[in-house]
Amino acid sequence: MTKATRTGLSRRRLLTGAAAGVAASAFPAPMIWAQNIKDVTLRQFGTGVSNINEVAQKVKEDLGFTLEMTALDSDAVTQRAATQPKSFDIADIEYWICKKVWPTGNLQGMDVGRIKNYDKIVGIFKDGRLTPGSTIAQGTSPNSVGFTDGPDGTSFADHETGWMTLIPTIYNADTLGIRPDLIDHPVESWAELLNPAFRDKASILDISAIGIMDAAMVCEAMGEIQYGDKGNMTRDEIDRTLAIMTEAKKAGQFRAFWKTFDESVNLMASGEVVIQSMWSPAITAVKSRGIPCVYQPLKEGYRAWGGGIGLSKNLSGIELDAAYDYINWYLEGWVGGFLMRQGYYSAVPETSKNYMTENEWGYWFEGKPATEVITNPYGDAMAQPGETRDGGSFEERMGHIACWNAVMDENRYMIRKWNEFIAA
Repeated sequence: MTKATRTGLSRRRLLTGAAAGVAASAFPAPMIWAQNIKDVTLRQFGTGVSNINEVAQKVKEDLGFTLEMTALDSDAVTQRAATQPKSFDIADIEYWICKKVWPTGNLQGMDVGRIKNYDKIVGIFKDGRLTPGSTIAQGTSPNSVGFTDGPDGTSFADHETGWMTLIPTIYNADTLGIRPDLIDHPVESWAELLNPAFRDKASILDISAIGIMDAAMVCEAMGEIQYGDKGNMTRDEIDRTLAIMTEAKKAGQFRAFWKTFDESVNLMASGEVVIQSMWSPAITAVKSRGIPCVYQPLKEGYRAWGGGIGLSKNLSGIELDAAYDYINWYLEGWVGGFLMRQGYYSAVPETSKNYMTENEWGYWFEGKPATEVITNPYGDAMAQPGETRDGGSFEERMGHIACWNAVMDENRYMIRKWNEFIAA
């Protein structure tokens, strides 16, 4: 009997017991009646990174209710969460987006007492540190926007309060993707994005809040600008950064600018672009076509991001109970294993290990050489025996974060200047 089957049986017994009249007070959270759960539908939206059909199908199989998923780009996610609170039940958003959305009051604080694996969530979501001796990176670190003072809080707390804005689910350390078969020298620095050798073969993503961070990594690596905080630039730093990028754009450095996952995959797979901003599953998608593609570790470190599940302020009753049930299920490991096979990390890595082979765990998490062929969640070959993951182990990658995706105090000014850069 599989672990997933055992989990499903134990849950059905629990529900049956509740239906038979077990007192609700015996449980830490309200019980979801088995005969009603099938009628629940929760509407979730977020980016394509984690709004995956297989997850919705597994929710129906394991929990019994329907999860409707809508995948949008980051800007659309931000707008919907901030302006359309009645259009969703679950917001699957990134922490930098939370900084824009949380003050609107459209989401409700979540009681960590109802999250059974809360104690196993990695430290970067609690105090900002991977290990007790780690330094908190620049930008909007998840812990800085991860807690509020109660279910109706609209501000952020600077410490653990028992109420989270988002329950963390997924995160990664991002870098530049390259086509090693089309590049004739080692790539070791973010500065390579503006190397004239790659003129008309480079690309950067056109999502201002993230693109500006990649641009800052490049400019600092070139020695052109030393930032006080790349995640919260002054107007002068924004101007200088985008002046450098605009000069490169006018010189023909960039082949294209991309907004979506598919655009980045097609640019790299076609060979039109050989170096660009990329996301881990895009690397996976290119490699699954049999095309060499590397998520290149760079000496200056990574630009990181983290995402989590937020709940609409309008969610209550059995729907709210179902949402907590979903969050707990999410952190039990099946989803984590699925996502880690694309190169992401789970907020509770140790439960994901239960849904991965020793070979998979060693390759994706521990940085060990593969002992057998490594496949993505869909069965496509990703790595051959003897190969290691780009960047190494979890500690090596997440331990070298230079900055987190962020929202700046000068966000509106930055967006305007970014748009001028794209239009130049």
